[in-house]
Amino acid sequence: MGVANSRRTAKKDRVTSTPVLLMMLSAVLVLLFFLDLSTGSVSIPLNKVMIILSGGKVSNPTWGEIILNFRLPRIITAILAGGALGVSGLLMQTLFLNPLAGPFVLGINSGASLGVALVILLSGLGGFSSFAGGSGFLAQMGIVFSASLGSLIVISIILFIARRIASRTVILIIGIMFGYAVSALVSVLVHFSLAERVQAFITWSFGSFSTVSWKELQVMIPVLLFTMTLSFPLSKPLNALLLGETYAASMGVDTRAIRILVILCAAVLAATVTAFCGPVAFLGIAIPHLGRNLFRTGDHRILIPSCVLLGGSLAMLADLAAHLPGKGAVLPLNALTSMIGAPVVIWVIARYQHVGGK
Repeated sequence: MGVANSRRTAKKDRVTSTPVLLMMLSAVLVLLFFLDLSTGSVSIPLNKVMIILSGGKVSNPTWGEIILNFRLPRIITAILAGGALGVSGLLMQTLFLNPLAGPFVLGINSGASLGVALVILLSGLGGFSSFAGGSGFLAQMGIVFSASLGSLIVISIILFIARRIASRTVILIIGIMFGYAVSALVSVLVHFSLAERVQAFITWSFGSFSTVSWKELQVMIPVLLFTMTLSFPLSKPLNALLLGETYAASMGVDTRAIRILVILCAAVLAATVTAFCGPVAFLGIAIPHLGRNLFRTGDHRILIPSCVLLGGSLAMLADLAAHLPGKGAVLPLNALTSMIGAPVVIWVIARYQHVGGK
Protein backbone atom coordinates (compact mmCIF):
# COMPACT_ATOMS: atom_id res chain seq x y z
CA MET A 1 0.00 0.00 0.00
CA GLY A 2 2.85 2.35 0.81
CA VAL A 3 4.39 1.91 -2.65
CA ALA A 4 1.01 2.48 -4.32
CA ASN A 5 0.42 5.63 -2.31
CA SER A 6 3.88 6.99 -3.11
CA ARG A 7 3.29 6.36 -6.82
CA ARG A 8 -0.07 8.14 -6.70
CA THR A 9 1.55 11.06 -4.85
CA ALA A 10 4.38 11.28 -7.42
CA LYS A 11 1.88 11.20 -10.28
CA LYS A 12 -0.24 13.90 -8.63
CA ASP A 13 2.83 16.09 -8.10
CA ARG A 14 3.85 15.64 -11.73
CA VAL A 15 0.37 16.58 -12.98
CA THR A 16 0.37 19.65 -10.72
CA SER A 17 3.84 20.79 -11.82
CA THR A 18 3.20 20.37 -15.56
CA PRO A 19 1.14 23.58 -16.03
CA VAL A 20 3.67 25.49 -13.93
CA LEU A 21 6.57 24.25 -16.08
CA LEU A 22 4.69 25.07 -19.28
CA MET A 23 4.02 28.58 -17.98
CA MET A 24 7.70 28.98 -17.07
CA LEU A 25 8.77 27.84 -20.54
CA SER A 26 6.30 30.32 -22.06
CA ALA A 27 7.78 33.09 -19.92
CA VAL A 28 11.31 32.14 -21.03
CA LEU A 29 10.16 32.20 -24.66
CA VAL A 30 8.73 35.72 -24.23
CA LEU A 31 11.84 36.91 -22.40
CA LEU A 32 14.15 35.63 -25.14
CA PHE A 33 11.85 37.16 -27.77
CA PHE A 34 12.31 40.68 -26.39
CA LEU A 35 15.99 40.10 -25.59
CA ASP A 36 16.66 39.00 -29.18
CA LEU A 37 14.74 42.02 -30.51
CA SER A 38 16.69 44.52 -28.43
CA THR A 39 20.23 43.15 -28.86
CA GLY A 40 22.48 42.74 -31.86
CA SER A 41 25.01 44.78 -33.77
CA VAL A 42 22.78 47.78 -32.92
CA SER A 43 21.53 47.82 -29.33
CA ILE A 44 17.98 49.18 -28.95
CA PRO A 45 16.49 50.01 -25.52
CA LEU A 46 13.70 47.66 -24.51
CA ASN A 47 11.20 50.48 -23.93
CA LYS A 48 11.82 51.68 -27.51
CA VAL A 49 11.23 48.13 -28.77
CA MET A 50 7.85 48.10 -27.02
CA ILE A 51 6.92 51.45 -28.56
CA ILE A 52 7.88 50.25 -32.05
CA LEU A 53 5.91 47.00 -31.68
CA SER A 54 2.85 48.93 -30.51
CA GLY A 55 2.99 51.10 -33.64
CA GLY A 56 4.43 54.21 -32.03
CA LYS A 57 7.23 56.48 -33.25
CA VAL A 58 10.72 56.72 -31.77
CA SER A 59 13.41 59.37 -32.09
CA ASN A 60 15.59 57.16 -34.27
CA PRO A 61 13.58 55.93 -37.31
CA THR A 62 16.33 53.44 -38.18
CA TRP A 63 15.42 51.45 -35.06
CA GLY A 64 11.93 50.85 -36.43
CA GLU A 65 13.36 49.61 -39.72
CA ILE A 66 15.73 47.24 -37.92
CA ILE A 67 13.02 45.85 -35.61
CA LEU A 68 10.14 45.48 -38.06
CA ASN A 69 11.93 44.46 -41.25
CA PHE A 70 14.95 42.53 -40.03
CA ARG A 71 14.79 41.27 -36.45
CA LEU A 72 11.08 40.52 -36.07
CA PRO A 73 10.74 38.22 -39.12
CA ARG A 74 14.03 36.53 -38.19
CA ILE A 75 12.87 35.84 -34.63
CA ILE A 76 9.44 34.61 -35.71
CA THR A 77 11.23 32.28 -38.11
CA ALA A 78 13.47 31.01 -35.30
CA ILE A 79 10.49 30.28 -33.03
CA LEU A 80 8.61 28.43 -35.77
CA ALA A 81 11.65 26.52 -37.01
CA GLY A 82 12.77 25.46 -33.53
CA GLY A 83 9.29 24.31 -32.56
CA ALA A 84 8.79 22.46 -35.85
CA LEU A 85 12.13 20.64 -35.59
CA GLY A 86 11.42 19.71 -31.96
CA VAL A 87 8.02 18.20 -32.82
CA SER A 88 9.43 16.49 -35.91
CA GLY A 89 12.24 14.91 -33.88
CA LEU A 90 9.78 13.75 -31.20
CA LEU A 91 7.59 12.07 -33.83
CA MET A 92 10.57 10.29 -35.36
CA GLN A 93 11.96 9.08 -32.03
CA THR A 94 8.58 7.70 -30.99
CA LEU A 95 7.84 6.08 -34.34
CA PHE A 96 11.19 4.29 -34.55
CA LEU A 97 11.65 3.86 -30.76
CA ASN A 98 15.15 5.21 -31.31
CA PRO A 99 16.49 7.93 -28.97
CA LEU A 100 18.90 9.18 -31.65
CA ALA A 101 16.35 9.45 -34.45
CA GLY A 102 15.93 13.00 -35.72
CA PRO A 103 13.79 14.79 -38.29
CA PHE A 104 16.36 14.15 -41.02
CA VAL A 105 16.93 10.41 -40.56
CA LEU A 106 14.77 9.61 -43.59
CA GLY A 107 16.99 11.54 -45.99
CA ILE A 108 14.75 14.62 -46.06
CA ASN A 109 17.68 16.94 -45.40
CA SER A 110 19.70 15.29 -48.17
CA GLY A 111 16.81 15.59 -50.61
CA ALA A 112 16.52 19.31 -49.91
CA SER A 113 20.29 19.71 -50.24
CA LEU A 114 20.22 17.96 -53.61
CA GLY A 115 17.48 20.27 -54.88
CA VAL A 116 19.37 23.37 -53.76
CA ALA A 117 22.66 21.99 -55.09
CA LEU A 118 21.14 21.43 -58.54
CA VAL A 119 19.88 25.01 -58.65
CA ILE A 120 22.87 26.82 -57.14
CA LEU A 121 25.69 24.73 -58.55
CA LEU A 122 24.15 24.53 -62.03
CA SER A 123 22.70 28.03 -62.05
CA GLY A 124 25.11 29.14 -64.75
CA LEU A 125 23.62 26.71 -67.24
CA GLY A 126 20.85 27.95 -69.51
CA GLY A 127 17.48 28.26 -67.80
CA PHE A 128 18.96 27.75 -64.36
CA SER A 129 20.54 31.20 -64.42
CA SER A 130 17.21 33.03 -64.53
CA PHE A 131 15.79 30.75 -61.82
CA ALA A 132 18.50 31.02 -59.18
CA GLY A 133 20.94 33.59 -60.43
CA GLY A 134 18.82 36.59 -59.53
CA SER A 135 18.50 38.36 -56.23
CA GLY A 136 15.90 39.16 -53.63
CA PHE A 137 12.55 37.45 -53.20
CA LEU A 138 12.56 35.61 -56.57
CA ALA A 139 15.97 34.05 -55.95
CA GLN A 140 15.04 33.08 -52.37
CA MET A 141 11.79 31.46 -53.50
CA GLY A 142 13.76 29.62 -56.19
CA ILE A 143 15.91 28.10 -53.45
CA VAL A 144 12.82 27.33 -51.35
CA PHE A 145 11.07 25.69 -54.31
CA SER A 146 14.07 23.55 -55.21
CA ALA A 147 14.59 22.44 -51.59
CA SER A 148 10.88 21.65 -51.23
CA LEU A 149 10.87 19.66 -54.45
CA GLY A 150 13.92 17.65 -53.42
CA SER A 151 12.39 16.90 -50.02
CA LEU A 152 9.03 16.04 -51.58
CA ILE A 153 10.63 13.45 -53.85
CA VAL A 154 12.34 11.80 -50.87
CA ILE A 155 9.13 11.95 -48.80
CA SER A 156 7.17 10.30 -51.62
CA ILE A 157 9.70 7.48 -51.88
CA ILE A 158 9.71 6.90 -48.11
CA LEU A 159 5.90 6.90 -47.95
CA PHE A 160 5.79 4.42 -50.85
CA ILE A 161 8.17 2.17 -48.93
CA ALA A 162 6.27 2.63 -45.63
CA ARG A 163 3.03 1.40 -47.21
CA ARG A 164 4.68 -1.86 -48.30
CA ILE A 165 7.14 -2.64 -45.49
CA ALA A 166 5.90 -3.36 -41.99
CA SER A 167 9.25 -3.12 -40.17
CA ARG A 168 10.03 0.34 -38.81
CA THR A 169 13.70 -0.61 -38.52
CA VAL A 170 13.90 -1.45 -42.22
CA ILE A 171 12.26 1.88 -43.12
CA LEU A 172 14.77 3.69 -40.90
CA ILE A 173 17.76 1.93 -42.47
CA ILE A 174 16.48 2.54 -46.01
CA GLY A 175 15.96 6.23 -45.21
CA ILE A 176 19.48 6.58 -43.81
CA MET A 177 21.04 4.77 -46.79
CA PHE A 178 19.00 6.88 -49.20
CA GLY A 179 20.30 9.98 -47.45
CA TYR A 180 23.89 8.81 -47.84
CA ALA A 181 23.36 8.12 -51.55
CA VAL A 182 21.86 11.57 -52.17
CA SER A 183 24.64 13.23 -50.16
CA ALA A 184 27.19 11.43 -52.33
CA LEU A 185 25.52 12.84 -55.44
CA VAL A 186 25.69 16.35 -53.93
CA SER A 187 29.42 15.83 -53.27
CA VAL A 188 29.94 14.95 -56.94
CA LEU A 189 28.11 18.12 -58.00
CA VAL A 190 30.24 20.20 -55.63
CA HIS A 191 33.43 18.66 -57.02
CA PHE A 192 32.64 19.71 -60.60
CA SER A 193 31.21 23.17 -59.82
CA LEU A 194 32.69 26.65 -59.94
CA ALA A 195 34.21 27.98 -56.74
CA GLU A 196 31.73 30.84 -56.33
CA ARG A 197 28.80 28.44 -56.77
CA VAL A 198 30.29 26.10 -54.18
CA GLN A 199 30.68 29.03 -51.78
CA ALA A 200 27.01 29.97 -52.24
CA PHE A 201 25.93 26.39 -51.56
CA ILE A 202 28.14 26.15 -48.46
CA THR A 203 26.67 29.41 -47.16
CA TRP A 204 23.17 27.95 -47.55
CA SER A 205 24.26 24.75 -45.78
CA PHE A 206 25.31 26.77 -42.70
CA GLY A 207 21.64 27.48 -42.02
CA SER A 208 20.16 30.87 -41.20
CA PHE A 209 16.94 32.43 -39.92
CA SER A 210 17.89 35.80 -41.44
CA THR A 211 17.08 34.87 -45.04
CA VAL A 212 13.33 34.66 -44.38
CA SER A 213 11.37 37.87 -44.99
CA TRP A 214 7.72 38.72 -44.39
CA LYS A 215 6.87 37.45 -47.88
CA GLU A 216 8.37 34.03 -47.23
CA LEU A 217 6.70 33.93 -43.79
CA GLN A 218 3.31 34.19 -45.50
CA VAL A 219 4.04 30.72 -46.89
CA MET A 220 6.04 29.29 -44.00
CA ILE A 221 3.71 30.20 -41.12
CA PRO A 222 0.50 28.47 -42.33
CA VAL A 223 2.35 25.30 -43.39
CA LEU A 224 4.18 24.87 -40.08
CA LEU A 225 1.26 25.89 -37.87
CA PHE A 226 -1.15 23.57 -39.68
CA THR A 227 1.24 20.61 -39.50
CA MET A 228 2.16 21.17 -35.85
CA THR A 229 -1.55 21.46 -35.01
CA LEU A 230 -2.17 18.21 -36.86
CA SER A 231 0.39 16.47 -34.64
CA PHE A 232 -1.63 17.12 -31.44
CA PRO A 233 -4.41 14.59 -32.23
CA LEU A 234 -1.65 12.01 -32.74
CA SER A 235 -0.76 12.12 -29.03
CA LYS A 236 -2.94 9.17 -28.01
CA PRO A 237 -1.78 6.74 -30.75
CA LEU A 238 1.82 7.86 -30.19
CA ASN A 239 1.49 7.03 -26.49
CA ALA A 240 0.23 3.58 -27.49
CA LEU A 241 3.13 3.09 -29.92
CA LEU A 242 5.57 3.58 -27.04
CA LEU A 243 4.44 0.17 -25.78
CA GLY A 244 4.91 -1.49 -29.18
CA GLU A 245 2.86 -1.88 -32.34
CA THR A 246 1.21 -5.08 -31.07
CA TYR A 247 -0.13 -3.28 -28.00
CA ALA A 248 -1.18 -0.27 -30.09
CA ALA A 249 -3.08 -2.53 -32.50
CA SER A 250 -4.82 -4.25 -29.57
CA MET A 251 -6.00 -0.79 -28.46
CA GLY A 252 -7.62 -0.22 -31.84
CA VAL A 253 -4.85 1.90 -33.40
CA ASP A 254 -4.42 1.51 -37.15
CA THR A 255 -0.63 1.28 -36.93
CA ARG A 256 0.00 1.42 -40.68
CA ALA A 257 -2.10 4.55 -41.15
CA ILE A 258 -0.59 6.21 -38.06
CA ARG A 259 2.93 5.37 -39.27
CA ILE A 260 2.29 7.04 -42.63
CA LEU A 261 0.66 10.08 -41.00
CA VAL A 262 3.52 10.47 -38.50
CA ILE A 263 6.14 10.21 -41.25
CA LEU A 264 4.22 12.74 -43.35
CA CYS A 265 3.91 15.26 -40.50
CA ALA A 266 7.55 14.91 -39.43
CA ALA A 267 8.75 15.11 -43.02
CA VAL A 268 6.70 18.21 -43.88
CA LEU A 269 7.91 20.02 -40.75
CA ALA A 270 11.57 19.18 -41.41
CA ALA A 271 11.36 19.83 -45.14
CA THR A 272 9.68 23.23 -44.70
CA VAL A 273 12.29 24.40 -42.19
CA THR A 274 15.12 23.17 -44.42
CA ALA A 275 13.63 24.82 -47.49
CA PHE A 276 13.41 28.25 -45.86
CA CYS A 277 16.28 28.18 -43.34
CA GLY A 278 18.72 25.59 -44.67
CA PRO A 279 19.67 22.43 -42.77
CA VAL A 280 19.52 23.33 -39.05
CA ALA A 281 21.42 20.63 -37.17
CA PHE A 282 20.83 18.82 -33.87
CA LEU A 283 17.80 20.71 -32.53
CA GLY A 284 15.42 17.98 -33.67
CA ILE A 285 17.40 15.33 -31.78
CA ALA A 286 18.12 17.31 -28.61
CA ILE A 287 14.80 19.04 -27.91
CA PRO A 288 12.62 15.92 -27.31
CA HIS A 289 15.15 14.59 -24.77
CA LEU A 290 15.20 17.92 -22.96
CA GLY A 291 11.40 17.83 -22.81
CA ARG A 292 11.30 14.27 -21.44
CA ASN A 293 13.96 15.06 -18.86
CA LEU A 294 12.27 18.29 -17.75
CA PHE A 295 8.74 16.91 -17.45
CA ARG A 296 9.71 13.35 -16.48
CA THR A 297 7.08 11.87 -18.79
CA GLY A 298 6.59 10.16 -22.12
CA ASP A 299 3.05 11.52 -22.54
CA HIS A 300 2.87 13.23 -25.92
CA ARG A 301 0.02 15.45 -24.74
CA ILE A 302 2.68 17.17 -22.66
CA LEU A 303 5.76 16.57 -24.81
CA ILE A 304 4.41 18.10 -28.03
CA PRO A 305 3.69 21.56 -26.53
CA SER A 306 6.90 21.36 -24.50
CA CYS A 307 8.89 20.67 -27.69
CA VAL A 308 7.29 23.69 -29.34
CA LEU A 309 8.26 25.96 -26.44
CA LEU A 310 11.73 24.46 -25.90
CA GLY A 311 12.45 24.43 -29.62
CA GLY A 312 11.47 28.06 -30.06
CA SER A 313 13.52 29.11 -27.03
CA LEU A 314 16.66 27.20 -28.02
CA ALA A 315 16.43 28.42 -31.62
CA MET A 316 16.19 32.03 -30.40
CA LEU A 317 19.09 31.43 -28.02
CA ALA A 318 21.21 30.14 -30.91
CA ASP A 319 20.12 33.09 -33.06
CA LEU A 320 20.98 35.51 -30.26
CA ALA A 321 24.46 34.02 -29.92
CA ALA A 322 24.92 33.94 -33.71
CA HIS A 323 24.47 37.68 -34.01
CA LEU A 324 26.98 38.48 -31.29
CA PRO A 325 25.38 41.46 -29.47
CA GLY A 326 27.45 44.57 -30.08
CA LYS A 327 29.36 43.01 -32.98
CA GLY A 328 28.90 43.16 -36.74
CA ALA A 329 29.85 39.52 -37.34
CA VAL A 330 27.32 36.70 -37.70
CA LEU A 331 28.35 33.17 -36.76
CA PRO A 332 27.08 30.12 -38.72
CA LEU A 333 23.81 28.99 -37.15
CA ASN A 334 24.67 25.29 -37.46
CA ALA A 335 27.83 25.77 -35.43
CA LEU A 336 25.78 27.07 -32.49
CA THR A 337 22.93 24.54 -32.74
CA SER A 338 25.57 21.79 -32.83
CA MET A 339 27.09 23.18 -29.65
CA ILE A 340 23.66 22.89 -28.03
CA GLY A 341 22.69 19.54 -29.53
CA ALA A 342 25.93 17.58 -29.47
CA PRO A 343 26.24 17.46 -25.64
CA VAL A 344 22.63 16.24 -25.43
CA VAL A 345 23.32 13.45 -27.95
CA ILE A 346 26.47 12.44 -26.04
CA TRP A 347 24.44 12.39 -22.83
CA VAL A 348 21.80 10.18 -24.46
CA ILE A 349 24.41 7.71 -25.73
CA ALA A 350 26.16 7.60 -22.36
CA ARG A 351 22.88 7.17 -20.49
CA TYR A 352 21.66 4.30 -22.65
CA GLN A 353 25.06 2.63 -22.58
CA HIS A 354 25.00 2.86 -18.78
CA VAL A 355 21.49 1.40 -18.62
CA GLY A 356 22.45 -1.38 -21.02
CA GLY A 357 25.50 -2.23 -18.96
CA LYS A 358 23.51 -2.81 -15.78
